[in-house]
Amino acid sequence: MTGKTMKESSIIMSQIMSPQDVNIAGNVHGGVIMRLIDTAAGAVASRHTRANTVTASIDRLDFHHPVYVGDLVTLKANLNFVGTTSMEIGVRVEAENIITGKVRHTASAYLTFVSLDKNNRPIPVPPLILKSDEERRRNREAQSRREVRLREKKSEK
Repeated sequence: MTGKTMKESSIIMSQIMSPQDVNIAGNVHGGVIMRLIDTAAGAVASRHTRANTVTASIDRLDFHHPVYVGDLVTLKANLNFVGTTSMEIGVRVEAENIITGKVRHTASAYLTFVSLDKNNRPIPVPPLILKSDEERRRNREAQSRREVRLREKKSEK
């Protein structure tokens, strides 16, 4: 199985927020942002594996600033870690006021995806090739988060 670099699997996607995305407070509903995050992460996972992938968990999702109707929301999704059958994807969400050009970091999330075969059984995923110090740092941090997840899962049993 041939490995892939972070860059080969990463994606950037953008979408203008519309009135149908608004909650009762007048901001874009957090669930809309969550769906976009999951979509972006899923695209990275499938792009890396070239197979069916599913969300196994969302480790953390932090909202920093609201998103408004008319904002251009851009999601930057990257693979941080690859295990045997699972992978961690980090997603950064930015909202840009397209009139003023002001960009706000609005949310960040870490998601774990699993690659599945035709019978919905986990399958091995290609290894991750790390090229830079930044990629190695992100990979180390993802490994630490994975260890915490595994310890929590073990303590739940």
